[in-house]
Amino acid sequence: MVINKYLAEAVGTFILVFVGSMSVLATQATDGPLMVVVPLGFGLGLLGAIYAVGHVSGGHFNPAVTLAMWLDKRTSFSDLIGYWIGQIVGALIASAVVLAASSQEAVSSTITGFDDSGTALVLEFVLTLIFLLVILAVTRKAPAVAGVVISLTLVAIHVAGIPFSGASVNPARSFGPALIGGSFEGYWVYVVGPLAGAAVAWVFWRMFGGGDEEAITS
Repeated sequence: MVINKYLAEAVGTFILVFVGSMSVLATQATDGPLMVVVPLGFGLGLLGAIYAVGHVSGGHFNPAVTLAMWLDKRTSFSDLIGYWIGQIVGALIASAVVLAASSQEAVSSTITGFDDSGTALVLEFVLTLIFLLVILAVTRKAPAVAGVVISLTLVAIHVAGIPFSGASVNPARSFGPALIGGSFEGYWVYVVGPLAGAAVAWVFWRMFGGGDEEAITS
């Protein structure tokens, strides 16, 4: 059933955002090394989500990923909208569960943030471009190892980007904590940067010979 794909996107995004958010809170509770715990939290959270429900929907869990897949004709327009809704809902539920388990102040500490909007925008654009170029390539050229490669790439992205942009590369990941945590300040960066990065990644993918086999036209 089509609805199962959208539900899978909600569940997978929930796993990613919940595990990642709790890793942020874990560093605060234990004085753990944020630059180790949080990248691993999001990377391994994504790995778990991919292997839990990725076989149902393709394992996007990120509106930027779905945009790139739609541009590459691997996803229909109706699924683009359905996936986006599922991803937003999954992220919201994840942050709502964090709220139920802790407090709004705790949720607000999981909001992606930055000191300089220009720097953050550039980083979100470039990091998403890298992320999506990897995803577009590995899912076509080496699907057997795609889950591990994609997850490790997200770990690297967090190591590189956390101090400068929060390393979101995912509008849904930033939306859930922003709404439940009560602050949308700077949220536009996490929409414009990742979506633009995804579109440009697709352009590079096509320039480098990415094919459109298995295209979806409906």
